[in-house]
Amino acid sequence: MINRQLKLSDIESASLQLKNIALDTLLEFSERLSTRYNANIYIKREDLQRCRSFKLRGAYNKIISLPTDVREKGIVCASAGNHAQGVAYSCASLKIMGTIFMPLTTPLQKIDKVKQFGGKYIEVVTIGDTYDDANKNAQEYSKKHQLTFVHPFDDYAVMCGQATVGMEIYEELGDKIDMVMIPIGGGGLAAGVSSYLKQKKHDIEIIGVEPDGAPSMSRAIEQGYVTPLESIDTFVDGAAVKRVGDATFAICHDNLNATVLVPEGKICTTMIELYQSDGIIVEPAGALSISALDMIADKIRGKNIVCILSGGNNDILRYPEIMERSLVYNGRKHYFIIEFSQKPGQLRKFLNEALGPHDDIVRFEYMKKTNRESGAALVGIELYDKHDFSPLLERMEKTGINFRLLSNKELLYSYII
Repeated sequence: MINRQLKLSDIESASLQLKNIALDTLLEFSERLSTRYNANIYIKREDLQRCRSFKLRGAYNKIISLPTDVREKGIVCASAGNHAQGVAYSCASLKIMGTIFMPLTTPLQKIDKVKQFGGKYIEVVTIGDTYDDANKNAQEYSKKHQLTFVHPFDDYAVMCGQATVGMEIYEELGDKIDMVMIPIGGGGLAAGVSSYLKQKKHDIEIIGVEPDGAPSMSRAIEQGYVTPLESIDTFVDGAAVKRVGDATFAICHDNLNATVLVPEGKICTTMIELYQSDGIIVEPAGALSISALDMIADKIRGKNIVCILSGGNNDILRYPEIMERSLVYNGRKHYFIIEFSQKPGQLRKFLNEALGPHDDIVRFEYMKKTNRESGAALVGIELYDKHDFSPLLERMEKTGINFRLLSNKELLYSYII
């Protein structure tokens, strides 16, 4: 029997268990966002949590709730990121052994971070190409050795731990809260926070936010049952889940007023704005709730809105791709296949007649074919403003040069980005 609501007493107990482990994170009023949306926007800063993510709350509450003899035998989990760090930190704090399965594709920086938090109390096993592969092996290992498996989201004690985020929000703002925006991956945070807040204030609006490329909860709510997505975009790795949990779905189905899907490019733009304007380093999943404000801007004017910033574990090596996706999303970067005749002056003609005064060529790949009259080049053009795009196309047409604008649905396009 699946619980369709968490008990407030169990969430309060989780809060007591977490008292000396998890931080009561900052609920920060954002002057910049409040002015932009003509509302009172607050950010729940879970990027400031230990391990820089809310995941510590659920992991620790699950492990500490186990009987002592069961806990001391050791635990198992599978994760490619924040859950692994939360479990590792919990194992070290409780001085118990943990085996953490991570995909072979996990960046070394993340593996090192998990080892740093867990120290001598954890063993990291890298196996499989995906999270699903690692999870399957972790489940088999836990059954074989009769160890407890700590699920990243579809577990009652884990959800109660995540629910303490909502408890802290309510303790600070109380009935003044009109709406809370919650990022969704597997649904543990959304289930926990929504369950607490809906019981404290029935008319509060709870909005779940997912990346456009992984709408697993939205699809499940739309269909009325959980089913795995055939494929997902894994860019927003903290929320890229093919299948939400059965327990998390049951609670979210009853509590969420709506779900919002956010394009990955929009998420990248939000990440850059948070860094440049507020000095906040956020991971893609952490930026989901703030990214969704544009989609509901007309509904939040004059209201008190809380956005949960779920984590800040972003790899610095990802920033070139983040910048690229943001420029493309905002219509400032475009890629073309352009066919140049193999005679002198063709490139100069393109530069002089097609490009505008503020247009910039940021990528040019061309291999001259001596046995052909023309050769194709891959050309990336960055615009000063998205409104410069139509004039660029008009000038390119006038030059008489054969060209094709690359669509984001093409395989070549995904290779470029």
